[in-house]
Amino acid sequence: MTLWKWLGFERDATDQEFDSLAELETALTGLDPRTRRYVACFAYILTRSARADHEITDGEAREMERILAGQTAILEPQAAVIVRLAGQQARRSGGTDDFVVAREFDRIASHEQKVGLIDALFTVSSVDASIVTIEDNEIRRIAKELKIEHGEYIGVRARHLKDLQVLKPHDPT
Repeated sequence: MTLWKWLGFERDATDQEFDSLAELETALTGLDPRTRRYVACFAYILTRSARADHEITDGEAREMERILAGQTAILEPQAAVIVRLAGQQARRSGGTDDFVVAREFDRIASHEQKVGLIDALFTVSSVDASIVTIEDNEIRRIAKELKIEHGEYIGVRARHLKDLQVLKPHDPT
């Protein structure tokens, strides 16, 4: 036993219970436990780029609902509830569970699902036709946490270049 564990600061490797996911998983009725975990992680991470600028717009929320329903086993009304809960949980945790949830998603998702999530993050961030640098940086951080190779990340990002604010002409007025 480590000193950190004895003091209560270290979780067991077998401890799969994350407060940020528990409420989401409870709301996902009618799904098997593995699917609930996957959808909860996906939804939580999906909110990260949207909340990077400290505001989830109505457009971003609607796009997250559409993506969540399209890429998982839930319907849009349930997706709306899950997106709202995921945003609330992330705000409550202050982002402290971001890495833990990403690590869990990395463990349970296929490579294609991880790359699909990165593309979805860019899609959500580009709802207003402007991916600001803080959103772009957060997506890159998530890609690293999910062990997505840099070249593959750049390939996904390239599909969204027209919306990257840093590449748009600067208006001096």
